[in-house]
Amino acid sequence: MDTPSGSALVDETAAAIRARIMSGDIPIGAQLRQAELAKLLGVSRTPVREALRQLQTGGLIEVVPNRGAVVRVPSPWEVREAYEVRAELEGLACQRAVRRITADVLAELRAANETIRELGPAPRTGLGPAPTTVANDRFHTLIHEVAGNDRLARVIKEINEAFPRNVSALVLRDDPRHREDNIREHERIVEAIAQEDAERARHEMQAHVISAGEQLARWYERRSATVFHG
Repeated sequence: MDTPSGSALVDETAAAIRARIMSGDIPIGAQLRQAELAKLLGVSRTPVREALRQLQTGGLIEVVPNRGAVVRVPSPWEVREAYEVRAELEGLACQRAVRRITADVLAELRAANETIRELGPAPRTGLGPAPTTVANDRFHTLIHEVAGNDRLARVIKEINEAFPRNVSALVLRDDPRHREDNIREHERIVEAIAQEDAERARHEMQAHVISAGEQLARWYERRSATVFHG
C-alpha cells in the first residue's frame, strides 16, 4: 500500500481532527495537545503540528495564551452572518429543487424528518455525529442534490463546516419547543416543494435557516462566557 506524501498526510490528519471537532468528540474550548493527537491518529507530531496550523488558518481553532491550540468558540455575530448567507443559498436550492423533485425524493425527505421526530432528544452514542444530526443533514443534503448545482451545494457545505455540527444537535436536544418547530418547518418546506410552489419553498427554507441560526447564536452567547471556565 502506498504511503501518503507529506502534504497528503497533513491533509488527512487535518481532516481527521476536523471530523472529531465537527462531531463533538473534541468539544469547543478543548485544548489540542500535539502528543495526544499524534498517538490517537497514529502519526508523528510533525503532521499534527502542520494540520493544526491548517485548521487555524481555516478558523476552526485558535491559539490562546497559556493554553495553546484550542477549538475556537464562534462568536454569535459570526453565526448570524453565516446563516444569513446560508438562508439565501438554501432558499435558492429549494427553488431549484421544485423543478426537479421526484416522488421518491419527497418520500425520503419525509422519512428523514420522521426520523428526527422519532429520535427526539436521543444522545450521541460512541464516535461520530448524533443520529438527529445525520437525519437533519440528510434532509438538507437531499434538497441540495436535487437542486442540480454542484457549486451551490459546495458553498452551503463550506458554511456548515465552519461550525461544529454537534452544537446544532445540542440546541435541538436542549429545547423541545425549538425541536418541534424544526420538524414543522421541514414539513412546510416539503409541502411547498410537493405543491411545486417555488416561491413559497424558497421562503419557508429561508425562514427555517434564519431561525436555526438565531437559536445557534443564542446558544453560543450563553456558552461563550463559560466555556473556558465552566
